[in-house]
Amino acid sequence: MGNLLLFALLGAVFYYVFKSYSKYEKYSKEAFKDFSISHDALKRSELGLFVALAAKVAKADGRVDALEAELISNMLDDVSSVFPQPQKTKEILKDIFNEEKNRTDNIEHLAHALSHATKRSKAMQQQFMQFLIQLSFADGEVSKSEEKILSTIAEAMQFDPNLYHKIFDQFEQMMQNVQPKQSIEDAYKLLGVSPQDDMTTIKKAYRKLVRQYHPDIIKSQGKSEDYIKEATAKTQEINQAYEMIKKAKG
Repeated sequence: MGNLLLFALLGAVFYYVFKSYSKYEKYSKEAFKDFSISHDALKRSELGLFVALAAKVAKADGRVDALEAELISNMLDDVSSVFPQPQKTKEILKDIFNEEKNRTDNIEHLAHALSHATKRSKAMQQQFMQFLIQLSFADGEVSKSEEKILSTIAEAMQFDPNLYHKIFDQFEQMMQNVQPKQSIEDAYKLLGVSPQDDMTTIKKAYRKLVRQYHPDIIKSQGKSEDYIKEATAKTQEINQAYEMIKKAKG
């Protein structure tokens, strides 16, 4: 059930985490037009630091599951689009993610570096932390290892502990309020598939809808919060339907 909620939640968080793309010149395409895309340059950037920390949270419980991988891929697509050579940028960020997901010895160092890189924007630090907290809910509940890594990151970033617990508690409460779809027939209809379709076909339909309705980080700029709420609700419906069909087909 946690997977169903997180997919919807993360769509909205992707928007808020990178909302500053349109607000701050340094995140505009114009500002990045002369940026030299390289592994070292991206790894030192605040986005590279954030990707590295996200990798550690995603792998904290021992593996990066399919839902987490899908969410991260969507986020990297949107983030990479502001750089020259978006595909090259995404591949490098994916490499950074894979390099860092199995390391636990440098969490504090990376969190300190991210805090320093974003020290002029407490709002951005909060947005990064919101994403990491929500990512930890991807497999349904926050494990002790995930909570330990989150706490380490928050402490190293000198993040307000009261605000941290407030955000955590909000998402925990939202998780408890998720309601499943009423019928399997509704689920098939929502995904535009039939009970006769195999899971390969159904998964393709599901991923296409997720890509269609997830709140694009860049294209969401300037739109109202209602847009984000509607996109989040739709994404939640799509994921609930897919999970119900998977369970029905065994």
